[in-house]
Amino acid sequence: MMLSAELLRILVCPKCKGPLEHYAGPPEALVCRADKLVYAVQDGIPVMLIDEARALDDAEFPPRP
Repeated sequence: MMLSAELLRILVCPKCKGPLEHYAGPPEALVCRADKLVYAVQDGIPVMLIDEARALDDAEFPPRP
């Protein structure tokens, strides 16, 4: 289940309040490049807890041009 476009427009990084990049996956995730964090999306629900985020791996989620 993918996140809705409306939800993606309003979500921001909970740490820096900056923009997030959506990756449809698998695995579906939201990426904050500024903080180098990846927020998981589980069963269509974004897990926006800083303590649950994982470190960004550019190989898994490459920057978009």
